[in-house]
Amino acid sequence: MLVYERMSRHPLTVKPDTPVDTALKRMREEKIRRFPVVDNQGKLVGIVSDKDLLYAAPSPATSLSIYELHYLYSRITVEEVMTRKVITVEDTDPLEEAARIMVDNKVGGLPVMRDDKLVGIITETDIFKTFMEMMGARDEGLRLTLLCPDQRGELAALTSVVAELGGNIGSLGTFWGEDASSAIVTMKVSGVEKDAVVEKIKPHVLEVIDVRAV
Repeated sequence: MLVYERMSRHPLTVKPDTPVDTALKRMREEKIRRFPVVDNQGKLVGIVSDKDLLYAAPSPATSLSIYELHYLYSRITVEEVMTRKVITVEDTDPLEEAARIMVDNKVGGLPVMRDDKLVGIITETDIFKTFMEMMGARDEGLRLTLLCPDQRGELAALTSVVAELGGNIGSLGTFWGEDASSAIVTMKVSGVEKDAVVEKIKPHVLEVIDVRAV
């Protein structure tokens, strides 16, 4: 799966000269947490988050009146608080690459580029939704979590067991095991009896960690 398949297209943006209070109000109205910042030619020049905008607010520990505070706050622009060195991804990058970049850089969203043009934004929420889809979180079935030897043919053996029982695999994910010699496999299957599939799978795995109907 590639970034363009799950990104939000036509992202909402702000200009560098937008007052901070205006940007924050719009962010709350749109229920989003970041704006790509573009210049008058539509070129990406920065990114600003809700935290950036909130941190720009004057401290309440001041002798200024509420009117003076509001006046000062309204004169601060997005350009003064935005991040200029923007981390981006291309729309044809793998989705997991976008997730890796977000984790490694501790950011919650990335502007998506096609060459030099801003075409979207991908956020942690988009990644979470994709993870839910991949794991069949909204699908009914039998969820199996298995500790398996990390060896060639293991997944083929597990899927063959489900096929032999006349079942269907709705989702399948592999994760790091306890060490390099093992892996954790999670499957969501339907059309099989719990006891029957567990009995058939046991000889192929190191441990049946969890089985539940969801």
